[in-house]
Amino acid sequence: MKSKLNFANMSASVKESVTDWRWWLSIAQIVLGCLLVAIAFVVFINPYNLVPGGIYGLALVLHNLFPSIQVGTFGYMFDVPLICTALILFGGTFGGRTIFASFLTPGIMNLLDYLVYPNKEAIEALDPSLLLGGQIDLSSHLMLAAIIGGVFSGIGVGIVIRNNAATGGTDITGMLLHKFAKMKFANGVLLSDAIIVLSGLVVIGFGVGIEGPGQGVMLSLYSAICIFVNAKVLGYTIDGASRDKLLYIICEEHSAKMREYILNDLNRGGTYLKAKGMYTDHDKEMIFLVVNRKEVRNVQHKIKEFDPKAFVVVTDAYDTFGQGFKPFPEENGMPTE
Repeated sequence: MKSKLNFANMSASVKESVTDWRWWLSIAQIVLGCLLVAIAFVVFINPYNLVPGGIYGLALVLHNLFPSIQVGTFGYMFDVPLICTALILFGGTFGGRTIFASFLTPGIMNLLDYLVYPNKEAIEALDPSLLLGGQIDLSSHLMLAAIIGGVFSGIGVGIVIRNNAATGGTDITGMLLHKFAKMKFANGVLLSDAIIVLSGLVVIGFGVGIEGPGQGVMLSLYSAICIFVNAKVLGYTIDGASRDKLLYIICEEHSAKMREYILNDLNRGGTYLKAKGMYTDHDKEMIFLVVNRKEVRNVQHKIKEFDPKAFVVVTDAYDTFGQGFKPFPEENGMPTE
């Protein structure tokens, strides 16, 4: 009896340690994501006045109006009231991880400013010629700056979201617009980012409210490239470079061979759906099958081998959850639509 109790206690202890290990790994990934976002803005976006939307894009616009205040500090000014509002309105649906990531990112940005620039005057000017001693000056290669900035930012935000958190900012405004204006979450984020990009065009592009001439409409076009790259990389980071495929298969001959292939060779499951031919009026069985993109071609070859007269429909499976695919989203996760 005593040995059984000891074994039970040992199992509980191992399970708890595994859970703690996973939790710490998740937190470490969030920190890594926040670091990548901070590097994207401090090294590749802010020095060239690219405004890729989001709270930090708005912070950059305001930094041009008030150079003595760092971009990360402006980030705090917006994130703190937004987070407090979200906590009051959404309660448990707004996770502590998002609060952690929202406070960590601007702090890292402010710290990096002091690490990559030689003095406070250079931080105020965001002079790329002084960035890391002039070793990374992409003033003549804004396209490259926009692409690299978009890649780093997309990967960073994607890592944070994969760990059930968000970097704050326009994600929260999207949630607020979704709740009060009945607007789709994605449309709310898009509207917020569009307003920020337009403000960047007015202040930085046309020079309204700042000393000296503006930098022109071309800067906003480079910002749009940065937004596009960020969105694509973000999608790949969250969902993977290839989406799953959904197959509907009507295979009248050798259906048993098809079943063996799916279960044993593909090591997947499928579902038989009852169907009826409209022309023949005959009852049929349709196979419902989800595979990854790489497996589609092999499945098509096997279907042709088993039944050349088979009828197959292949379509994108936008999201696939369950055994063998992605885990179900957390209850308190961020909305995506």
